[in-house]
Amino acid sequence: MVHDEAYMRRCLDLAVLGAGTVSPNPMVGAVIVCDGQIIGEGYTSPYGGPHAEVNAVRNAMHMLGEEEALQRFRRATIYVSLEPCAHHGKTPPCADMLVRHQFACVVIGCLDPFAKVNGQGLQKLQDADIDTRVGVLEAECRFMNRRFFTRITQQRPYVILKWAETSNGLFAPVEPGQAWISNAASKQLVHKWRAEEDAVLVGTATALLDNPSLTVRLRKGRNPKRVLIDRDLVVPAEAALYDGEAETIVFNAKETDWQAKRKLIALENFPLYLPQNILYQLYLMDVQSIIIEGGVKTLQLFIDAGVWDEARVFVSTASWDQGIASPALNRSPASSVAVGSDTLSYYFNR
Repeated sequence: MVHDEAYMRRCLDLAVLGAGTVSPNPMVGAVIVCDGQIIGEGYTSPYGGPHAEVNAVRNAMHMLGEEEALQRFRRATIYVSLEPCAHHGKTPPCADMLVRHQFACVVIGCLDPFAKVNGQGLQKLQDADIDTRVGVLEAECRFMNRRFFTRITQQRPYVILKWAETSNGLFAPVEPGQAWISNAASKQLVHKWRAEEDAVLVGTATALLDNPSLTVRLRKGRNPKRVLIDRDLVVPAEAALYDGEAETIVFNAKETDWQAKRKLIALENFPLYLPQNILYQLYLMDVQSIIIEGGVKTLQLFIDAGVWDEARVFVSTASWDQGIASPALNRSPASSVAVGSDTLSYYFNR
């Protein structure tokens, strides 16, 4: 069991390498072990490409040669952080491949809740008399794919709230204007996060006041979709959000106009269940995760609706005499780490 956990942790280390590229697929890692040695490993390719199990098999064949690899598979164990798929999507079923190569054992971190898998991959392996073990580091494997699981089970993206506040809990100055709270290291980290998630959202006031581009300028990676709540379409066309660097989706009450990089989506009864309606529309667009980077009003909108999963809050050493209070989560942080002079706290809604 100790060895099982060590190899599964390696699967998780591999899986995270797919962050920001595999969505709406899950992040998965796979490790092939024969006679106590790793002979192949892989993780899920960017969306549409081979899954982790296929890449691990190919890696073994590259390292050993195809004939030698095929012989070893028959006495090897393959560890995979998520149940092998059982259906034809953009790629063939991984469970069928494992059966075809006659693996001796398959160790699975957690089952896949997707309706076309959900135990069917495991069943294919068992029907082929392959030894199986399920639930190794299950909590960690489920946490790795919390975005995927949320999309599948709740029909909405995984929602991450992000903001910075002063040491005395203030979010912004009383008078409109920009005032940086977090340090440069924290800003770089936010750009890394943007590259890992599918979308980032702000409200009208933030778009007008800060004129953010919401791109990944300080990190290598792809820009997320930009989501704007602009009820009356008052954000001007020359705003940075419309610079063409990434797709921008605008939820409003006036107009629907679907273009390549600028998509206006009019919502009926605009204020009614606004966060829920926005998230459902994004779900239909295959957005699996989103960072809410708006002002207090926008953040509190999602908090009050109960449709948030994770919050990442930077607390600086600065203290202001007056300002606008930060959003209220009414819970203690799950963990905290230092980011330079800032403290970054993580909160979870469940």
